[in-house]
Amino acid sequence: QVQLVESGGGLVQPGGSLRLSCAASKSIVSFYAMGWFRQAPGKQRELVAIITSGGTTNYAGSVKGRFTISRDAAKNTVYLQMNSLKSEDTAVYYCNTGLIWGQGTQVTVSS
Repeated sequence: QVQLVESGGGLVQPGGSLRLSCAASKSIVSFYAMGWFRQAPGKQRELVAIITSGGTTNYAGSVKGRFTISRDAAKNTVYLQMNSLKSEDTAVYYCNTGLIWGQGTQVTVSS
């Protein structure tokens, strides 16, 4: 069973940046689509960004131009670089592939 472990969340001021990491327990990041989702209090979980096995990326409209998803196959890790953060980006961020989810990492954007 593959496990996904997120890290890199925290408290950041509006306009700041964070980089989230998702470490997989097996060498899968180049073979399966990997996605980042987020869930804010009282809201449904939503897709933020996805990278396919072929390397194609797609983003939610609300983060396009500010967030970048990438992967490092040698490290079995997927990243989410988040720039120009806004208060509405505050949420728990989850890494996903297929039916497998990480435990989530909290991102809070506040002054």
